[in-house]
Amino acid sequence: MKLAVSGKGGVGKTTFASLMIRTLNAEGKRVLAIDADPDANLAAGVGIADADKVVPISEMEDLVFERTGAKPGSIGGYFKLNPKVDDLPDEISVKFEGIKLMRLGGIKKGGSGCICPESSLLRALVMHIVLARDEVVVMDMEAGIEHLGRATAKAVDKLIVVVEPGRRSIDTAEHIRKLAAEIGLNHIAVVGNKVRGPKDEQFLQTHLDDFEFLGFLPYDETLIEADLNGASPFDVDSPSKAHVKAMIAKL
Repeated sequence: MKLAVSGKGGVGKTTFASLMIRTLNAEGKRVLAIDADPDANLAAGVGIADADKVVPISEMEDLVFERTGAKPGSIGGYFKLNPKVDDLPDEISVKFEGIKLMRLGGIKKGGSGCICPESSLLRALVMHIVLARDEVVVMDMEAGIEHLGRATAKAVDKLIVVVEPGRRSIDTAEHIRKLAAEIGLNHIAVVGNKVRGPKDEQFLQTHLDDFEFLGFLPYDETLIEADLNGASPFDVDSPSKAHVKAMIAKL
């Protein structure tokens, strides 16, 4: 399976992605976890030690230069649009049990010169991961689908949008679906998070009545504490783990 997880900042997107990755791993699957959100820390959510020391690929200047022939941030000149990337998931990923994790990093915008070499490398890498790898792939995206293009969109089995009971979260889900449709990605499902009871479930189903709902996760202080303490949500006692397991079976 190739899964992309998106949603508005603060809805628990990375917590959900982490639970999914660790659950798949516990089920004996080989998982390739991709942190494609510069503002999140999927490594910490998965439970990788020294998560803050995982270097984003976009900041690996020597690697970008070696593969594209151009220095990051350089202006003008030639560079490879299709650099070699097939060895990178095995060579530079961080390992945790049956999980390989890669952090893509952000591309500097505005006033930083040509961003093409880094973009070229990340695009080629995402394409290889989605089209050619035989692991289960879980991508923790920004509040959008910036790292996906037309070539990769059709190979994504499901775009999972995490929402919470609230107007802005619903608006973001609609926006993400519009962006996805533009590149032909129509396999979309919603996960309701931080749900306090049937009233919240009804609110989400009413306002997102034409979305497929994969399931709901309860509002859980234990998961909030885990996040504050830098612990993986999978390593605490939470009912959400059983819910995520059921969602994976549904997928």
